[in-house]
Amino acid sequence: MVEIRRTGRAGRVVGAVVAAALLAGAAAGCGAGEGSGAAAGAGAGAGAGAGAGAGEVRTSPIAGQLAKLPAGVDGARIVVGDPAAPRTAQVLVDPRCGYCAKFEGTGGEALLKLAAEGKVKVEYLLASFLDRGGAGGSVRAVNALRASVEAGKFAEYQAAVFASRPKAKFTDGHLLAIAAEVPGLRGEAFDRAVAEQTYKGWAGEAEKAFEATGAQGTPMVLVDGRPVGPEDGAMFDAAAFTEALEAVGIGGAAA
Repeated sequence: MVEIRRTGRAGRVVGAVVAAALLAGAAAGCGAGEGSGAAAGAGAGAGAGAGAGAGEVRTSPIAGQLAKLPAGVDGARIVVGDPAAPRTAQVLVDPRCGYCAKFEGTGGEALLKLAAEGKVKVEYLLASFLDRGGAGGSVRAVNALRASVEAGKFAEYQAAVFASRPKAKFTDGHLLAIAAEVPGLRGEAFDRAVAEQTYKGWAGEAEKAFEATGAQGTPMVLVDGRPVGPEDGAMFDAAAFTEALEAVGIGGAAA
């Protein structure tokens, strides 16, 4: 969470700079003021994140590396990678956002590769603002993603969920079909958590934590409270985003 406690004119200037950066960070993405109906227009043209068919399932090309990444819950966040990693990156995404799907398949994979190398840990803030005004399935997807942590399969499942983002909405059946492609995830506990929305309350807490950052949209990656890679579409290009991360001290030969 970005928190500014300085007072007086200098504090107001710093706060304004950070707020402007957060607004700029979502220049190409899904806006937090949009409902699920608007999301179809905002995310449908996002290239690789355009969305799969209603029941289509896709997996990540780096699924093998992701399967080895540990994940745990820290309040309203899901933390992926070695807890002792030297740096932390915070990722803000909504499962229904087409731009988030595009990011997860490009810059997001680059970030997770660095996590697999122990160079960074990744804190996911899973938003669900795109459910407003409709039933886009963001909350259902966040609930399923939270359940996957208990099975030790979050990183791999998360990548598959975004890769399999439907053009319409997430359903329990689709989320379970995606889970079936993640070895060791499907089981009585996971299936029940999806069907009963066991973690629906947690999804609400995650949405509030997202809103508390001041971010106005997704996807966004924050390092030291500031967006990384939103300029020139760097977030949506693995090589360019890797360079942007190196510029803030994550990865690289000296990491």
